[in-house]
Amino acid sequence: MKVLAVCGFGVGSSMALKMQLEKAFKELGVTADLDNTDIMNAPGMGADAIFTSAEFAAQLEGNVACPIYAVKQFMNYQEVLETVKKYIETV
Repeated sequence: MKVLAVCGFGVGSSMALKMQLEKAFKELGVTADLDNTDIMNAPGMGADAIFTSAEFAAQLEGNVACPIYAVKQFMNYQEVLETVKKYIETV
């Protein structure tokens, strides 16, 4: 499965979120191809799921075919883990 961490420029916060996602997927024993990108390139990357902020989730709504999961605090590992669990329950 291909999972994207998305932010405005695809550098800072999406990289931090990607690192948290890697940790969460590993803890849950799920293999995923994780990448980070900016909001403009995300729709064309063919992801199975996108994790991002609530603001960018609203902007991506209707522009991607995959589910979008909003994370309030990218550095809050527990929140990221719980959000990943919600995604895993759907696949």
